[in-house]
Amino acid sequence: MREGDQEWDEGSPERLYVITGGRSASTADSSLDLVTLIVARSGPTAGMQPEAASILRMCHSPLSVAEVSAYLELPMSVVTVLVDDLLASGKMHSRAPVAAAQLPDTALIEAVIHGLQRL
Repeated sequence: MREGDQEWDEGSPERLYVITGGRSASTADSSLDLVTLIVARSGPTAGMQPEAASILRMCHSPLSVAEVSAYLELPMSVVTVLVDDLLASGKMHSRAPVAAAQLPDTALIEAVIHGLQRL
C-alpha cells in the first residue's frame, strides 16, 4: 500500500456521510421512530444505492426501522434518512405499529359479570 492510501473502513464517518449524501437526520416532518413498520412496494431498480436496494429487498414483509438498522449494521440516523428517501419516492410504505389492546374498565367487566349471573 502506498503512503496516503487507506483501507475503506465500513464504519467510518466518511462512509456514512457518502451513504446519506451528507444529511445527518431525516426530514423534520418524518414520523419514523424505532418501531415504525416499513414494507417495500417495489423492488430495487438499476443504479440504486446498494444500501437502499438492500432495504427494499429485506422489507418484502413488514420490518421495524430498528430491525433494518440492526440487519444492515448501520446507525438509526442513516437508516431513517434512507427510508425517508424511499418513502418519498413511493417505493416503501410505513405505518405505526399496532397498539396493544387496552383492557376495558374493570367496572364494566364487573357489571357484565353481575348481569350474566342474574340470568
